[in-house]
Amino acid sequence: MIDYWQLLLLGAIAGFTIFLGLPIAALQKLSPKKKGFLNAFAIGILIFLIIDVFSHAWESAQEAANDAIAGKSSLSNAIVSLLAMFGGLGIGLLGLTWYESRYMKRRVQSHKMFGSDEGVVTASSSGNHYHENQQHLLQEVNAYKLAMMIAIGIGAHNFSEGLAIGQSYVSGAMSLAILLIIGFGAHNATEGFGIAAPLTGLVKKPKIRFLILVGLIGGGPTLIGTIIGSLWTSNIASILFLSVAGGALIYVSMLMYNSGRRQTTNGILMIGIFVGLFAGFITDLMISLSGA
Repeated sequence: MIDYWQLLLLGAIAGFTIFLGLPIAALQKLSPKKKGFLNAFAIGILIFLIIDVFSHAWESAQEAANDAIAGKSSLSNAIVSLLAMFGGLGIGLLGLTWYESRYMKRRVQSHKMFGSDEGVVTASSSGNHYHENQQHLLQEVNAYKLAMMIAIGIGAHNFSEGLAIGQSYVSGAMSLAILLIIGFGAHNATEGFGIAAPLTGLVKKPKIRFLILVGLIGGGPTLIGTIIGSLWTSNIASILFLSVAGGALIYVSMLMYNSGRRQTTNGILMIGIFVGLFAGFITDLMISLSGA
C-alpha cells in the first residue's frame, strides 16, 4: 500500500524520467548519417506512441458504442465518446498546425530578419560568411521549434498516462497503479531521446534552461494527470486526451520524417525507425508481462 503523497511522488518520477534521455542533445560534431539515425530513432518512438494511444482511445470509444447497442449504456454516451475520439484527433493535428503557422514561423522570420549578433558582425567582412551564419541560425531555430513541438505532443500523451495512474489508484487497483508508474517511467526515458534528437549536432549546445523547459512540458503532465485522475474519473476525458496526443504526435512525426529524408539515406532512416519502434514495444512489454 502507498499513501496519496507517495503516489504523487511516484507519478512525478514516472514523468521526469524523460530527463534521462535529454542529455543526448549535447552531442556535437555528428555526421549527417548519425544525426539522421537519431532522428529516425525518435520517429520510431513517436510512431509507437501513436499506435499505443490510438489503440487505447479507440478501444474505449468502441466499447462505449457496443454497450449502447447492447442496451448497457445510453446512446448519448457512445456519441460523446466518438466525438471525443475524433474531436481530440482534430485538436491535436490541426491545433499544432495552427500553432506553428501562428507563432513558430513568425519566430523563424524574426530570426532571419535580425540575425544573431555574430551574423551582423561578420556581414561587414564577408557576404559568404554571413550567409553561412544565417543558415546555421535557421537550422538552430528549426531544431528548437521541432523539439518544442515534440515536447508538447508527448506532454499531451503523458497527461493521459497520468490520468490512468490516478484513476487506478482511486479505484483501489494499487498494484496496477504501481506497474503503470514503472512502465510509464521506462517509456518516458525513451521519449526524452525523441525530444533531444533534433537538437543533436548543432553548432552550439542547447542551453540547459531550454532542456529543462522541454523536460517539464513533456514530463510534467504525468504528475498533473496523476493528481486530476486521483480526484476525478472520466472515460470520455481519457479518450479525448489520448486522441489529442495521437493527433499531435502524427504532426510532429511527419515533420521529423521530412527532416530525416534531407539528412540521410532512406536505408538508415528505416533502420532508425525500426530501432525506435523496437525500443517502444519492448518498454511496453514490461507492463504486459507484469500482468497489468
